[in-house]
Formats: sequence, C-alpha cells, structure tokens
Amino acid sequence: MSISIQKEIFSTEDVILKMRESNSSIGAVVTFTGFVRDFYDNKEGKKLEQLELEHYAGMTEKMLSKIELEANARWLLEDTQIIHRVGVLLPSDPIVLVAVASKHRGDAFDACHFIIDYLKVDAPFWKKEKTNMDEYWVNDRKEDSLSKDRWKKVSSKKTN
Repeated sequence: MSISIQKEIFSTEDVILKMRESNSSIGAVVTFTGFVRDFYDNKEGKKLEQLELEHYAGMTEKMLSKIELEANARWLLEDTQIIHRVGVLLPSDPIVLVAVASKHRGDAFDACHFIIDYLKVDAPFWKKEKTNMDEYWVNDRKEDSLSKDRWKKVSSKKTN
C-alpha cells in the first residue's frame, strides 16, 4: 500500500510491475489514470493553457490513507497505489493514478472506482485553471459528490 504526492511524472507500467513482482497471488490489477483535459469552449474561444494543483501537505496524505484503509476494509485487496501530482501541469499530462491489485477482478474494479470517487471529493487538492482568457479556481462538481454518495448504499463485499 502506497501513497505519493509528487511533481514528477509517473509510469503506470512501472507501478504495475512493482506490484506484481512483490506478490504472485495477484490475479487482477485495475488502474485509473486521470489526465489534464485540453478543454475548449467554442462559444467563447476559451482554451486551457495550464492547470495548477496545490495541496495541504500532511493533511492530503492522511486523507488518502483513510480512503485507502476504507477500501481495504470493504474489499479483499492485495495492494493499492495512489499517486497524485501537484504543481503546474499542461494539457495531456497525467494527474492521478489509482492502481488496485486483488486476487479477483471484481474487488479490484470496485475498489479502484471507490478510491477515485472518494479522492475527487475528500482529498484536499485545489485546482487553478489558466486559459487563454482568464484564470480561476475550480469549484467542486455536484456530480463528484453524487458519485461518492452512491458508495454509502453499497455494502462491503469483504468476507472474513
């Protein structure tokens, strides 16, 4: 289990290789990689130039650890890796990686989905978008909260 907040780019392939090298009982690895979108608004001619990510050191890692622990309490997992980048990122740059390994794919899929849904809402990251026209802090999206809330209705699949 590992959490990393970093400026450096990451390699999904390297993360998976390390997970599998250390545990031969892994039957499935599910990953989610989020990228900086090169959005653009045809009406206004607005185009993203860069995304700046900030976080609250110490608090961010603590929250990600809490999310990871909750996933491990709900599903039978062999390993989890969460990497989130901070600093100035450009369109197409990777921002976040969630990699979940388990003996069976169902646990890995559900836990990966759960982790990214909770991370989007609960982890203390702040995003500032700079476009060719302006710059602004990104507000929370209602859709992200709804995605997180749906997990409250899903009971744990973990058996003892």
